[in-house]
Amino acid sequence: MKNKFLKFCLDKKIEENVNQKKTIDLLIKFYLKENFFKRLILKFIFKNDKKLGFYLHGGVGVGKTMLLNFFFNNINTPKHRKHFNEFMIEFHDFRHNHKKQGKDNSINAFIKQLKNKANLIYLDEFQVTNIVDAMILGKLFENIFKENIKVLISSNIKIDDLYKDGLQRDQFVPFINIIKKFCIEHELIINQDYRKLGISKLERFFYPINDQTTFKINSIFREITKRKINIPKNIFIKGRNFVIQNYFEGMARFNFNDLCGTPIGAEDYIKIADNCKFILIDSIPNFADENADKQQRFITLVDVLYEKKIPIMLAANFNYKNFNSSIKLRDPYKRTISRLFELTSPKFKIIIE
Repeated sequence: MKNKFLKFCLDKKIEENVNQKKTIDLLIKFYLKENFFKRLILKFIFKNDKKLGFYLHGGVGVGKTMLLNFFFNNINTPKHRKHFNEFMIEFHDFRHNHKKQGKDNSINAFIKQLKNKANLIYLDEFQVTNIVDAMILGKLFENIFKENIKVLISSNIKIDDLYKDGLQRDQFVPFINIIKKFCIEHELIINQDYRKLGISKLERFFYPINDQTTFKINSIFREITKRKINIPKNIFIKGRNFVIQNYFEGMARFNFNDLCGTPIGAEDYIKIADNCKFILIDSIPNFADENADKQQRFITLVDVLYEKKIPIMLAANFNYKNFNSSIKLRDPYKRTISRLFELTSPKFKIIIE
């Protein structure tokens, strides 16, 4: 597989990096079945030969997702890949339906169903932001590992810092202990943010918000939608109705508060993204502790748009060099800024049909 990775780098014109190659080596050693002699070597390297997870963390744009995607795609086994937010929505939906049927073993039943379709699961962009997930993850992953399901995880946060300063974090500590017991934790360190290579400027990121930038944004949006009809789009999400007022056959325009000023979450953003080919967001504020709730929703929104590869245009009160953040979200927000840089770049093309 290592030779495949080198060819992959050559084909994709990706610079070979010693730390990325080391990570691929560790993934191969973690996953592939070896003979008895090699297992003894791995036991010496990892101190435990029963590791079932590989937890890869590192800074923004270092290539975590690229590496795990490559590895996952080259493993020949029943497997399941999900963004972490989508995985938790899938779990909570299953649990809700299971309990409606009068059953109380929802976690075991969910893991049995997962085991029937996958020996390997890959959870991208792992982070814990709410107490509901924090309190259930320990039991959930305990059962995943009991079923001998192997797990790949990418995250911007090291294990010990997950859900840091979160509400009732003491109830999250059992999960940390489980994940550290069963997972190899590896940090990918690369100084260069590869997503910025070859991108000279932000083509669809407008700052500051003033009459001049507003005129440009309006002109561009009119050009994009000039032969399209504005028909408001109703999206139904578990009995809730979300209306996209400015919806031009897949081209949508929102005020920031429409998306992040009310208590909606990942499931809503996924449904919105599924109905949009391009999104313009106006009036994005700078962030501080006072509006951390809106910042958390914005981080989740950008994660979903990035996962769904939705090109965007923004009007913001900050640019990618002078942004502010609430204290507790400072680190994950760095990833968000990098993704905004990419989502507004020519790489994510607006397809006008």
